[in-house]
Amino acid sequence: MNIDTMQIEVNGQTIACADDATLAGVLTELGYGGQRVAVEHNGRIVPSTEHDTTSIAAGDRLEIVHAIGGGQAESVADTFTVAGRTFASRLLVGTGKYADLDETDAAITASGAEIVTLAIRRTPALTDPEARAARNLLDVVPPEKYTLLPNTAGCYSADEAVRTCRMARELLGGHSLVKLEVIGDEKTLYPDVAETLVAARELVADGFDVMVYTSDDPIIARKLEDIGCCAIMPLAGPIGSGLGIQNRYNVAEIVAHANVPVLVDAGVGTASDAAIAMELGCDGVLLNTAIASAGKPVLMAQAMRHAVIAGRQAYLAGRMPRRRYASASSPMTDLPFQ
Repeated sequence: MNIDTMQIEVNGQTIACADDATLAGVLTELGYGGQRVAVEHNGRIVPSTEHDTTSIAAGDRLEIVHAIGGGQAESVADTFTVAGRTFASRLLVGTGKYADLDETDAAITASGAEIVTLAIRRTPALTDPEARAARNLLDVVPPEKYTLLPNTAGCYSADEAVRTCRMARELLGGHSLVKLEVIGDEKTLYPDVAETLVAARELVADGFDVMVYTSDDPIIARKLEDIGCCAIMPLAGPIGSGLGIQNRYNVAEIVAHANVPVLVDAGVGTASDAAIAMELGCDGVLLNTAIASAGKPVLMAQAMRHAVIAGRQAYLAGRMPRRRYASASSPMTDLPFQ
């Protein structure tokens, strides 16, 4: 059976519909049946209660609209690359100070980190079978899941740091990515910059990819980059202090002139500290105590994860200029009471 049709215009396009069509019938035919839409028929907005009774004639014009999410989210492939390795997460975390390995595992998972630091220590005594049988850190941070970043924490000389890195390379089967730190003072744990420079030269010459913990001195940062370090990691504050970034100017200067990734390391205490580091343009944040020593480490790990993302997005977006005086959001002209 042939059905007589006519031509109408819908959202600027010509379509065919039945001669005796109603607005409700056209909407159903177009796949809008039962959906919340607004319809303009020949310039008149038709209430939904009249869709069934509104007849459609040849040449009629319909505009059909529906609601969508306001604006369009900007999609940015924002990855972080160090020593030729690319990562989605810009948060790096440590593994010390947790109550047990289960808490370590849960917090690291919640942080979303892909790079995890670990220290190198002597094995338990051969006469301690209980210690030998205990779970190992690598059981919860397996190399198949994470990029491991062995560090030289506790080393007070270049020789100690270099030996530790070489032991780590053997332990991890030829692993070349290391975090170098040479401590110069037991109370502040500030880096010994002179020894750090010596160790960095030797490690780079030996084929290591060196991410280096250092002071927030832009000149030293440049020297370490010139040596060949693959990432510069200035302290925000003393290790484990939670004081936050004490010298934003120096960190920003290091970021502005570096040609390798810059990551704030040490001193972060809470999520806002991590966000500030990222807003300064840092490529990432490495922290441990801020999560492990929090009242709820897993929850703090989640907070740090979001803070790093938010700080990075704010940096990419570009903050508004600072002004000395107020600037009204709404126009101050044509007010109704003027």
